[in-house]
Amino acid sequence: MKSISEFPTEDRQRLKSVFLDIDETLTTEGRLTAGAYDALERLHDSGLLVVPITGRPAGWCDHIARMWPVDAVVGENGAFFFNYDQKERRMARHFFFDDKKRQEDRIKLNTIGEQILSEVPGTAISADQAYREADLAIDFCEDVAPLPEEDIARIVQIFESAGATAKISSIHVNGWFGDYDKLAMTKTLFQESFNISLDDKKSKFLFIGDSPNDEPMFEYFPNSVGVANVRDFAAGLQSKPTYVTNSRSGAGFIEFANCLLS
Repeated sequence: MKSISEFPTEDRQRLKSVFLDIDETLTTEGRLTAGAYDALERLHDSGLLVVPITGRPAGWCDHIARMWPVDAVVGENGAFFFNYDQKERRMARHFFFDDKKRQEDRIKLNTIGEQILSEVPGTAISADQAYREADLAIDFCEDVAPLPEEDIARIVQIFESAGATAKISSIHVNGWFGDYDKLAMTKTLFQESFNISLDDKKSKFLFIGDSPNDEPMFEYFPNSVGVANVRDFAAGLQSKPTYVTNSRSGAGFIEFANCLLS
């Protein structure tokens, strides 16, 4: 991983859009600072398309799409995208699965959740679970004492043994049924909402994140950035970001925005 200071000027100048993770990429210890939000707004006001790509739930994403300086949002690790038209006051919602399939999956996920709570002491269902449409989020350090790596691995194993996909973020293990991820839904969003094929113009887009569930984005985009805390997961990442900031979390996002806008 190269320092963000080595990001060539010509590559920065051709960018049309910034995709960003939220937890511990934009936020710092669970809080959105004024400086990080200002950096987000400055990126948007510069004319770039700005799109959060997050594991956070549908309820949060509805708020983000309406009220943040962003052009759309992909949530629950690729289960959907929301795109709010400010002029028409209309929200476009696109889900990977229909209502019936999501309800059927919820029953199975609830059973998995009960097993995890029984077999992995100290974990909890995420506090934001009530606002989720498609996945199950298991908290291993947000509102509970941090769990050791072997317990996190056990949570992943339980999900996968039940036939679910499991991804580790900076705070949760997210599990769901279905062959989708952050990248797949981001491609769908840009094709349907902006009539843009990411495959054709990959070099004009950038992703910034911090954790293993961001790997598909790190691998796909040649212009990928990790805030410094991505190094915490470096040993387990098969695909690492091209560049890394000197600062962690929200401070790293500010550092990145300043570099890009300079």
